[in-house]
Amino acid sequence: MHLSNSENMKKADNTAIFDRGINSLALMEKAASFLAEKAYSYLGEGKSAFVFCGSGNNGGDGVAAARFLIEKGVSVRTILTGSRDKLSADTAEMVRRLENMGGCLEDFEPDVQFAKSLSEAGVIIDAMFGIGLNKPLRGKALEAVKMINESAAVVVSADIASGIEADTGNVLGDAIRADETVTFSLAKPGHFTEPGNVYTGKLSVVDIGIPEDLVNKAKIPVKALSDGEVLLPKRNPLSHKGDFGKILILGGSAEYCGAPNMCSNAAVRSGAGLVYLGVPSLIHPICAVKNTEAMPFPLSCNGDGRLSVEAFDEIKRRLDICSVCVVGPGMGRSEDTAFLVKKVLLYFGGTIVADADALWAIAQDKTVLKDSKARIVLTPHGGEAKMLGIDWGENRIAAAKSFAEEYGCTLVLKGHRTLAAFPDGEVCISTHGNPGMAKGGNGDVLAGILGAMLGQFEHKMAVEVALYLHGLAGDIACEKMGEYAMTASDIIESLPDAEKLIIRQEKYETTCCACTYDTGSASWRLR
Repeated sequence: MHLSNSENMKKADNTAIFDRGINSLALMEKAASFLAEKAYSYLGEGKSAFVFCGSGNNGGDGVAAARFLIEKGVSVRTILTGSRDKLSADTAEMVRRLENMGGCLEDFEPDVQFAKSLSEAGVIIDAMFGIGLNKPLRGKALEAVKMINESAAVVVSADIASGIEADTGNVLGDAIRADETVTFSLAKPGHFTEPGNVYTGKLSVVDIGIPEDLVNKAKIPVKALSDGEVLLPKRNPLSHKGDFGKILILGGSAEYCGAPNMCSNAAVRSGAGLVYLGVPSLIHPICAVKNTEAMPFPLSCNGDGRLSVEAFDEIKRRLDICSVCVVGPGMGRSEDTAFLVKKVLLYFGGTIVADADALWAIAQDKTVLKDSKARIVLTPHGGEAKMLGIDWGENRIAAAKSFAEEYGCTLVLKGHRTLAAFPDGEVCISTHGNPGMAKGGNGDVLAGILGAMLGQFEHKMAVEVALYLHGLAGDIACEKMGEYAMTASDIIESLPDAEKLIIRQEKYETTCCACTYDTGSASWRLR
């Protein structure tokens, strides 16, 4: 699902209204009708609703939604947290229509009785700020956010949870923790990137009447990897193992013999035709026991149990018969391993996935990325990203995109919502994953999945499928084992279930809004 940003959506809205003659109040009422329907669906019998509104057009959506709820017989209090003197023209008109049917827009003046009434509400609509917010909340809005978050009521946000920056996902001071967000025309990066994704709740994208060509023009080269859009093709019955990639994995040391094994087992479970695993001779017997489908082989190592420079001749021989090399899992950090990583990057002409200690080696001299003839995928977590000189500050997407473009590589930036930036400027964001995946070995599993997919599919498709599968398998493992108990090995064991789901497209639930899912918990509803 392609996303939009605040600037492009504003242009699309303005073009629709001022150039195409589409009535802005009609668009507002359409948005409000979706908000009201969603809020109404959460209301228990006899429960009241609160609608918190700002002064801008997002507030107008809320005022109109309040009117629709009143028409359904709901007891509604409509609260203004912005300045009454700064109401937009359309919001002022919606206030007039609300008052004409007996409703009113109250100024936010909380007291004990207000807090009690709010605590007893069944649903709250958050329409204080939309996608244009770019500075921290303060004053009444900030106080309202805190009160809403303390309430037990279900919260539905209009367009984006108030306090979340639409283009980055940053929390501007504080933000509404929505149970569901109804966004208009296109989803925004802030719905998916951390930390904004955990404030979004379930996300519904609805069509409010902006012409399709304007919506398409508003799209940016960033997409969320949505259910039903990431698919694995069925295999040709006449295929053989050579058709699905020959993968070389290089890693391991006396200190870390589990990492290369998890990487190789993940590659096997991800459909790789042949997986070779090169490890220091000291740990080769262990890896031989741990691998039945992958093929471990010993490489020269030094006294500390890490690969030595003498290993390169054998590595080169293996590289000559493989299309993908995964380097780094458990390799350890030394002059010899840094030398080997650099030699692999400069010699190999296929695709390289550099993970873990290989990232440390690359960080010593990043010019090797530009000198390499290979297609390179880097897979840093936050600490490794900083080691590489990637300081995303307040914009993970922009930082990843900038690095990928500068060094001509694919950057997979791991996190609660892992994203991948490609050298052509495109970015994709995983929509799956959970806190139970924050354990050692999880990155080795992702590296193995990436290696396998890159051996089978076109580069961009392979990376997207790998990110999606990794998160989905993690969610399946979490459902089986729980966040505390699940391990990286459980994710590997869950890969078959995840893969079967995306081969059989009919398993996915669809909705009239085309895309409804929970970005906070990633608890997708499969048929």
